[in-house]
Amino acid sequence: MQLSERDKSYLWDIQDACNDICDFIDNTSFNDFQNDKMKRFAVERQLLVIGEATNHLSDDFKNANDSIPWKLMIGLRNIIAHEYGEILVERIYKISVENIQTLKSNISKFID
Repeated sequence: MQLSERDKSYLWDIQDACNDICDFIDNTSFNDFQNDKMKRFAVERQLLVIGEATNHLSDDFKNANDSIPWKLMIGLRNIIAHEYGEILVERIYKISVENIQTLKSNISKFID
């Protein structure tokens, strides 16, 4: 499948957001993350970017690459954007530590 320029642009946005999250949480314990409001907000903002960019990827691209949890990424974006009173710091931290590097690796296959 030929990658459209539009999809490629959104994939770059996702990769940039992943890079930022990795930089923000590098050597950061959960306690430090929990107590650093600015860092939490920065990570949440980049997760919003990831979800929004994912939402704009073409359905053809997402369907052709369905091993990536596109719907979960969009769902997380919606939770952060609309249910801010329900955001769990532990969940954001865990996603950032356990999933972002994998997402970054998966995305880089398409744009490198």
